[in-house]
Amino acid sequence: MSVLVLRLAGPLQSWGSSSRFARRGTEIAPTKSGVIGLLAAARGIRRTEPLTELLGLEFGVRLDQPGQLLRDFQTAHSLDGRTSAPLTYRYYLTDAAFLAVLSGERELLHGLADALSRPQFPLYLGRRSCPPAGPINLGVHDLTLDSALTTWPWLAADWYRRKAASTIRLEIIRDARPDEPVTETVPDEPVSFDPAHRQHTWRSVLRRHVDVTNDLAERAHVTDHDPLSLLGG
Repeated sequence: MSVLVLRLAGPLQSWGSSSRFARRGTEIAPTKSGVIGLLAAARGIRRTEPLTELLGLEFGVRLDQPGQLLRDFQTAHSLDGRTSAPLTYRYYLTDAAFLAVLSGERELLHGLADALSRPQFPLYLGRRSCPPAGPINLGVHDLTLDSALTTWPWLAADWYRRKAASTIRLEIIRDARPDEPVTETVPDEPVSFDPAHRQHTWRSVLRRHVDVTNDLAERAHVTDHDPLSLLGG
């Protein structure tokens, strides 16, 4: 079994699964349709082309640094300034970092990894205004989806880890398998990104948690300063 491991981190991310009209929301973690779209962009697959080679991938994500929710609003006017469009609200995740893992055929995963290193189209984290911070591709590895999500080193920033406890519980959201209990179903299984015929189906999801050790927690409290040394003795 092989997996492609991704690091999805940036100043802003937005992963909408049910945005409508004037309100463009975001989920708390990268969506499967959003990550498949990112891979399609790297591969050079246009929106009107079929996603056949990507539809069989199994997907999971770990919330390493959940970030904060940001609400922005935008206005638009006609060129002459006489007509205004409705006020739109757009939601983003700030300073977030996620571990995303895809499982599939090894040859396909290697091709996707190469494409991420030399993408055909620009890559972004959900929306065009959300570029990634640093490389996305963490390589193809001989692991299962579950083992990668539970054993991969914590991807949170050092400043975030220094403020956290010595043991942290991280949430994992992954595709539910046929023999597993389903936590929820979401409209997040992509079928087509064609603007004229955009289509998604329902995706069964399993949520679980994993505990990770924070090796920077103790360092935050260690100091070489001894206030009693000033008293002499």
